[in-house]
Amino acid sequence: MLQAHRCPPSQPWCLQRRVLPQHTDHAGVMWHGAYVAWLEEGRVEALARVGLDYAELSRRGLEMPVVSLAIDYHQPLRHGDQVTLLSEVLAFKGVKLPWACRFLGPDDRQVAMARVELVLVSSAGGQVPKVLRRYPEDLARAVAQLQAGLGGMGIV
Repeated sequence: MLQAHRCPPSQPWCLQRRVLPQHTDHAGVMWHGAYVAWLEEGRVEALARVGLDYAELSRRGLEMPVVSLAIDYHQPLRHGDQVTLLSEVLAFKGVKLPWACRFLGPDDRQVAMARVELVLVSSAGGQVPKVLRRYPEDLARAVAQLQAGLGGMGIV
C-alpha cells in the first residue's frame, strides 16, 4: 500500500506510484519511458487539481507540448519500488513554462531529477499550430496557483 504521508503539504503536486512489471526493462530496472509517462500524468493531474481539465484545453484547440526534457538518473528504480514524484512549476522563460520534478525512491532519497519545458500552442479551427505568448485567463490562473503551491492538496 502506498503511504500518503510521503507527500509534503507544501509541494505544488505530489504523485505516488509503484514500479510495476510493465515499467521495467528485461533486467527489472525501471525503463526510461516510464519516467516520462509519470511526468505527463503528474502535469495533467496537477492542472486538474487546480480546476483545469487538460482534455477540455485540447477540445478548445490548445495543447502544451514538451519542447525540452532532461532526466538525470542517480540510482535505478526496480520492480516493486514505491516512488514519490515531487514537482513544481517554475517561472516562465519567455514562452516556455518549465517544470521540475524529483523522483524519490523507497528510502525517500532522490533517485532522479527531471526538467521539462512546455509551450502553449493553438490549432483552433484546424490551423497550423501556433505558439501563444499569452495564456487564456483560466490557464494563466491555474499556472499561477501551481507556481504558488497547492498548500497541502497533494496528488496521490
